[in-house]
Amino acid sequence: MMSQLSSPTPVASASSPDPAPGFLPGPAGPPPAYAVLVPVKPPSFAKSRLASLGDPARTSLVVAFAVDTISAALETPGVTGVLAVTDDHLLAAGLGDVGAFVIPDAVTDDLNASLVQSAWEARRRWPGAGIAALCADLPALRPADLACALRTAAAGRMSFVADAAGTGTTTVLAPTAEQFAPRFGPHSRKAHLDAGAFEIDPDDVPSLRRDVDTPEDLSAALDLGVGSRTAVVAAGLRL
Repeated sequence: MMSQLSSPTPVASASSPDPAPGFLPGPAGPPPAYAVLVPVKPPSFAKSRLASLGDPARTSLVVAFAVDTISAALETPGVTGVLAVTDDHLLAAGLGDVGAFVIPDAVTDDLNASLVQSAWEARRRWPGAGIAALCADLPALRPADLACALRTAAAGRMSFVADAAGTGTTTVLAPTAEQFAPRFGPHSRKAHLDAGAFEIDPDDVPSLRRDVDTPEDLSAALDLGVGSRTAVVAAGLRL
């Protein structure tokens, strides 16, 4: 693996049971403690919509995105640990070198079920910590944005961050493993809202919603500023 790596108007408080329409202000003070889950598909087939860049570039970018996402999470105040979930043993070794704990994907064909199972493992490792699941394609993630999400997450139910397109989801948070019931997938923003989850104001966390699926997404992430591993790969590709 080491060869692969070669890095609004305030309307209510978040604890209010029936907030008015809109987004909630972030509370002051340090963020609460969270364990972060990062599911990572094997680079051999992940991010097919980046195939136009060439297969070596695509696989290198998949690894770089995951490394930069996890590195930013590990630097975030309030994060007690990062649990990466992957079946790729080379990738697992490299992510462990970055500082993540790594477990295999026990439910390969069902992301949400895999994350729920991983949440219980996180609770075993870090009792009392909340659960946050991040997509592994957030190379522009800034620790300050993730810390903001941890602070503004609702106290008694799930919260989420919509993706840059406004239809999907990049992050799901819950105060306990029992309340963690992610609905990643097509139209997941609507699915999370329908489930009663609280939506964190996307304007407060621009880098947390900037996922990368296409070359155009990558250009937008580069404009925001990406982590060191993605920057190296992008420079090599003359992007």
